[in-house]
This record gives sequence, C-alpha cells and structure tokens, in this order.
Amino acid sequence: MKPSIETISIIGAGALGAAYGGLLYDMDVRAVSFVAGGKRSERLRKEGLIVNGKRYFITVIPPEDLLTPADLIIVAVKYHHLDDALRDMKNRVGAETAIMSVMNGIESEERIGAAYGMGKVLYAISVGIDALREGNRVNYNNQGKIFFGEARNVSLTDRVKRIQVLFDKAGIRYETPPDMMRIMWWKFMINVGINQASAVLRAPFLIFQTSEEARDLMESAMREVIKLSEKAQVNLTEEDIKRFNEILLGLNPGGKTSMLQDVEAGRKTEVEMLAGKVIALGRQYNVPTPVNQRLFDLIKEMETKF
Repeated sequence: MKPSIETISIIGAGALGAAYGGLLYDMDVRAVSFVAGGKRSERLRKEGLIVNGKRYFITVIPPEDLLTPADLIIVAVKYHHLDDALRDMKNRVGAETAIMSVMNGIESEERIGAAYGMGKVLYAISVGIDALREGNRVNYNNQGKIFFGEARNVSLTDRVKRIQVLFDKAGIRYETPPDMMRIMWWKFMINVGINQASAVLRAPFLIFQTSEEARDLMESAMREVIKLSEKAQVNLTEEDIKRFNEILLGLNPGGKTSMLQDVEAGRKTEVEMLAGKVIALGRQYNVPTPVNQRLFDLIKEMETKF
C-alpha cells in the first residue's frame, strides 16, 4: 500500500465542508486546509468557523498558490459553484491525488473526471448529517455517514483503504458498499424528495417525522426517481424509501435540509440538479415526471423573489 493520506484540501466551507474540516483539524491541525480566494479567504482567515460551539481557524490556501499537491481533495460546494471549484483546485491536484465529491446529485463526479481524469475520482455521498449553517456557525447533532469508494468495491483498492484509515483516525463515520452507483442513485432519490419537499413546505425534519401529508409529497417525488432508476438499470425499490424513512426518524427534529436553508437565506437553490435532472431523465427515458415538474416550477418561482 502507498503512503497514508497526510494532506487534505477541502473546497467549500459550508455545512459539510465545515463539519468534516473540524473533524480533520481535531485529528491533525496540519493535515487539513480550505482552498479559497478573495472575500471568502479573508472571511475564513479573520472569523474562522464555529462548529458545534468550537471555533476553528483552519489554514486557507489561495487557489493560485503553488504548493505540494494534496493527497485528498474533498469537494463540498453547491452545484452552481462547481465550475469555480474545478478551477480553484487545479494547483492542489497532483499525480497521486484522489478527489472525492460530497455534493448532492449524480453529476459532479463525471464533471470532475472530465477536468482531471476519472482515474482520480472516488464516488461519495453524505447521508444523515443534520448540519445547520448560519453565517460562519455550523451545528449538527448527527454526523451521519459518508458512503464512498470506487464504482464497484468487491475488493478494496489501496486508495480506498488509505482513506478508510484516515476516516478512522478522524472519527468520520463511513461505509464502502459493493455497488456505489446504486448508493449514488439512492442519495439522489433522497435529495429529490426531502430537499425539495422541505423547501416548498418550509418544513424542518419534524414535519416529515410527524406529518403523513408531508411524507406523501416527499415520497411521490422519490417514486419518480425509482421509475427512472429502472430504465437506468439501477433498480431502486420501495424498500429504499423505507430505508431512508428509518434514518429520517433519527434526525434532529429542528434540523433543516440544505435546500430549505438556501430558501430561508434567499440563496440560489440546487433545483436544476434535482428536479431539473429528473425532468431531463424523464424526457430521455420517456417517463412522466409531473411531481418533479411541479416542484421545479414552484422552487424557481420562489427564487425569483430572492
């Protein structure tokens, strides 16, 4: 096995970037850095991040700095910021760098691979973290779990093993499933349902834990993804919805999805990556997607008022 993961660069200091940055910093203050320029860089250096009440001043590297490339890059930005992230990470990518995206959706890996080669890309999703971001403060009760690995993990590659060792040291919960592509679609289904329904209803997790009507809206959007998955030969089922509902019951009742947080803050949402992708796949596979079309229209209308 090659040497261990010693340096990690995080692109994006939102809820996920801050949460994982804090855990990695607690493991080794020298190991982790954010890549950021301009006002973002100034703000991170001056104010730091406050994660679960603890202030962190994590090293900030400007994109133009020519330092030794990172062993691991974690991409944790919004969909509409990915092009900026691809440009900012250029000097952090070396011959042995692994790149992991914890973004929502099922497209970021291919876009990263198109820029830097699919051989550098690992598939990853974050499930069950209930992080709330307000300014430079991030709070979470449940860390959830990162599912990550190669597309197929019947036997583990060296780089997957090295990252597992890193996550064990940092206390980052993870799982490496045999079939990552199915897990990617499962998380896509989750986000299409809970993120968009919560944004339209302005509802925290409590509403979905207690309201059958709210869950019905969420699940009807999810079922359109299940139909698409059959055409894509991924084959999600109703059991995959039940699996998420079990996770949902354990989330902080006052917690909010990232899309609801965007709506409340008047920020652009990731609706194009969720309902927009469902609608596009529906056209490709000739599968009706009326629920996601309605959610797309409602959320785009909300965005015009920001």
